[in-house]
Amino acid sequence: ICNHCPYVKSVIGHIVRDVEGLREVGVGAVAIMSNDAEAYPADSFENMKAFAAHHNLQIPYVIDPTQSVARTYDAVCTPDFFGFNKDLELCYRGRLDASKTTLVEGADRELYEAMVQVAKTGRGPEEQIPSMGCSIKWRARETGT
Repeated sequence: ICNHCPYVKSVIGHIVRDVEGLREVGVGAVAIMSNDAEAYPADSFENMKAFAAHHNLQIPYVIDPTQSVARTYDAVCTPDFFGFNKDLELCYRGRLDASKTTLVEGADRELYEAMVQVAKTGRGPEEQIPSMGCSIKWRARETGT
């Protein structure tokens, strides 16, 4: 996730709701901010702390300063959701729900239901719809000479 993305802003309440519900069934979560915070100061660490406090985000919200986590997992947007089973196998790579920049009330809780299934069976659903959001704000890669 990140602080400034309109997609994240529209669904943050549902993210908070779903991670709280998942905690009740033994599923943990962490939020990672991988944007280039130098080029996008709204995503600075100080603003991350304020964002987390404002939205009562009760999970670790960490910064990926080298963007290595995002690159390792091929993250492409904010928000982008990755769900792992107890053996750390990727079982869900999909969206939160049908919401985009406008919250869809009553939408199927795709991430929540997928992770409940993963907790019970160790496997994710067959059908997974990719996340949609703002592109990750990548740092310019240094070119070697």
